[in-house]
Amino acid sequence: PFVSRRGGLLYNQWKDAVHPRGLWRRTTMDEFRKAEPQWEVLLDLDRLAADEGEDWALNWVSSLPPTHERAMLALSRGGSDAVVLREFDLVTKRFVDGGFTLTEAKGSVDWLDADTLLLASAFGEGMATPSGYARTVRRWRRGQPVGGAEMIFAAEGSQSTWVHVGIDRSVTPERVWFTEGLDFFNHHLWLGDASSARTRLDLPTDCWMTADGDWMAVKLRTPWTVGEVTHPADVVLGIGLSAFVAGARDVVRLFEPGPRRALQGLYWADGRLVLSILDELRPQFEVWTPATGGWGCTKLPGLPEIATVDVWRLDHDEAESNGDLLANVQDPLTPSALQLIEGFGAPNVLKQAPRTFTAEGFVVTRHEAISVDGARIPYTQTGPAKVTGDAPVYMSAYGGFGHSIRPAYNAALGKLWLERGGTLVEANIRGGGEFGTAWHDAGRFAGKRLAHDDFAAVAADLVRRGVTVPKRIAAQGGSNGGILITNMLVRYPERFGALFCTIPLIDMRRYTRLLAGASWIAEYGDPDKDEDWGWLQTYSAYHMAKPGQAYPPILIATTRRDDRVHPGHARKMTAKLQAMGYDTYFYEPTAGGHGYGTDNRERATFITLGTRFLARHVGLEMG
Repeated sequence: PFVSRRGGLLYNQWKDAVHPRGLWRRTTMDEFRKAEPQWEVLLDLDRLAADEGEDWALNWVSSLPPTHERAMLALSRGGSDAVVLREFDLVTKRFVDGGFTLTEAKGSVDWLDADTLLLASAFGEGMATPSGYARTVRRWRRGQPVGGAEMIFAAEGSQSTWVHVGIDRSVTPERVWFTEGLDFFNHHLWLGDASSARTRLDLPTDCWMTADGDWMAVKLRTPWTVGEVTHPADVVLGIGLSAFVAGARDVVRLFEPGPRRALQGLYWADGRLVLSILDELRPQFEVWTPATGGWGCTKLPGLPEIATVDVWRLDHDEAESNGDLLANVQDPLTPSALQLIEGFGAPNVLKQAPRTFTAEGFVVTRHEAISVDGARIPYTQTGPAKVTGDAPVYMSAYGGFGHSIRPAYNAALGKLWLERGGTLVEANIRGGGEFGTAWHDAGRFAGKRLAHDDFAAVAADLVRRGVTVPKRIAAQGGSNGGILITNMLVRYPERFGALFCTIPLIDMRRYTRLLAGASWIAEYGDPDKDEDWGWLQTYSAYHMAKPGQAYPPILIATTRRDDRVHPGHARKMTAKLQAMGYDTYFYEPTAGGHGYGTDNRERATFITLGTRFLARHVGLEMG
């Protein structure tokens, strides 16, 4: 039961067999520490869905500090990204009659005060970008029709992907941050207020910036020259915010990257900056305290290095933070432990997830494959200590958008694959963020094909090491990983026994014209440009598929409510392969959004269907 603190209370969304859609509930920290806490239920999503005849899921909540007595709930039909906004009273536990409501659209909202919202939404004529996200920010007053809300910010570029607004209460009076996404990795950032006053920060468009009080931290993506000093990519710089706005550039380097040492994230808690780092894939966490005489650094104690560790702020709003953090610690054979870190000290276990499969006799080992250009590609192998030479292997990877993949406890695959004698493999292919910007860029644009070579190299290394044989290797990937899996089908069919391709991107000729596709041009390229299409067509599996090949069996699965990656990708690829006579299967449930389902039963069905398909074709006995 992961929790987030708002106004001193712990909030949680909980799903189980009795409440498949979920309960939105809250409790106190003292109660949460108990083995069987008592929860105050705020909203029963199953009852709401039944009463209103809608396929509701709760996507997110925006509440009004410091009392958090009012909130805007984002209700999604079938798990889609587009949401319906409705005002909720946390005292009466009812939706507010005549309160703020907005019909289905993609976007976000933040409270300015009890009677005013700042709305970034694609709802309305001319309010959406080409990617389908919000193009404007409107100041929406209580009792006012949304069409009459004053527009206080708008994207300047016609091809911008999105705008976002956030209210920062770490200072008094509060300030407002406006962000215009130029593409997936570049943006302009303005500091202002709820009127028309704002100043654009003179920062590289591809940096990450976070501020608290009068301090700011900047993580670079590319080198930045300040005066006579050039700061390299991936460093983190600190400086006073008001000083920076006034023209000062006396930045302090807080984090230095290495060839295999990279920042994963940064955030503020109780006026201190927390850095999440991977060093040779080992987790590290630094806490930096800003001061005019220099920044001080300590490390979070008591967290393991040989594990997958996530640490985040307990309080939803950083302005309310007292420094308490939560940590989630796990590995492929050890289920999650939710730990509380008070005062940046040693962690204490709050909750321990149950073991869902037998782990005895299994080991977790790290290996490296050599890709086609000589690059070392790490991968994690979980399975029997003794290799057999023909182990049924379940491979997965992602390789995109700088997203890092780390081995975690997977209850479903542990039960359905490991317990039945199989082996699991997760590959850290290029395109991810495990080793910083250079690792991501190497698997971006034309390099996406190289990331796919990395995955194929891992499959070959498993054979070289005597773990298995190609006909017993199954592979799964979703979304950006869908491009990966279909490229294994058409480029490396001899290395796999079966493939499972989920919520996939496949047709790279038309992807920019479908739903949010235009927002990903910075990852793949623009197919309307001849130069970019030159490399895109080399991994557009829809165009590369041809008859008469020895393709392995493939199951392609999507969801009808996916409004991020269009289901048309999966439908078209299935139709083409079936028309060519290949052993191709298709699955498309009604709900799920860009995921495997809106409740646990739907997700379990999706996962089990795909896992059984792979097991059957690579000879793993499922019973």
